[in-house]
Amino acid sequence: MADKFNDKTTAEEAAALFANDIKGKTVLVTGCTWGGLGAEAARVIAKHGAGIVILAGRKQDALDDTISKIKEETPGAKLRSLIIDLASLESVRGAAKEVNDYSEPIDVLINNAAIMASPYNTTVDGFEAQFGVNHLGPFLFTNLILPQILASKTGAPRIVNVSSLGHTLSPIRFTDYGFNGGKDYDKWQAYGQSKTANMLFARELSNRYKGKGLTAFSLHPGVIRTNLERHVDVNVDPPAVLDTDGKTQKVEDFKWKTIPQGSATHIVAAFDPSIKDQSGSYLADAQLNNAGALPYALDDANARKLWALSEQLIGQKFD
Repeated sequence: MADKFNDKTTAEEAAALFANDIKGKTVLVTGCTWGGLGAEAARVIAKHGAGIVILAGRKQDALDDTISKIKEETPGAKLRSLIIDLASLESVRGAAKEVNDYSEPIDVLINNAAIMASPYNTTVDGFEAQFGVNHLGPFLFTNLILPQILASKTGAPRIVNVSSLGHTLSPIRFTDYGFNGGKDYDKWQAYGQSKTANMLFARELSNRYKGKGLTAFSLHPGVIRTNLERHVDVNVDPPAVLDTDGKTQKVEDFKWKTIPQGSATHIVAAFDPSIKDQSGSYLADAQLNNAGALPYALDDANARKLWALSEQLIGQKFD
């Protein structure tokens, strides 16, 4: 179905096509501050008949603001907030416990929350912040609530990791993922590493659990003006993102998108039934786009290696 779409497709247009696939589902979206991609995805999912939309984020007031705005448009929407700070493994564990206490299983998880190109910083647990917030937090949260996801009564639970073209900025730095304690820090390489991690995590989730009906995808939403840019102006300090031929792309060559256009790929990855047999794939412009990914970001050996490293860092193994 997604072959009908392109870089101009909006989340609203995609959700209208997949309304039957959205209807009645319990969907959890992280990073739902109004004005961002997660909030837009949550808005259209609620509008098109989801059973419950769980909006997760760090600040209750931000979640309340998003919920109130969604309710203005869709008064009957069933919405729930969930506090989670992905920079704190303790907070992640607390949020996961709350989700595991829900009476409803989770049909779709969209790991959307992220930070980008931030100055060197560490999480509560001492990890380089972009790797910690963008990967290790979601890795732990997803694995802890996986029983709730696999319990989906739809028979087709789905996990979506929002990555980026920024994955081309760096593979996983397996021997120095922390940038030598910040001494060798490069904010764009750190962002790239974390976005590569999102793709490899989706790949390994698919490889491990597709036998239980789980599908998992990663995606590039596009180049969009959102609150993700609070640490950087890409026109002043551009990232050296690459195309699949290894050539650096200039900022002026980027195809800029609106937030509704950017979140369209979230909707396709989360609900398009026609891509189910392509689990583990990468999407862009609301279509499958494995050809647009650098090989290291979809490499199964790298995916297994990252999973093992992630378990080691958080101190917990997942079968």
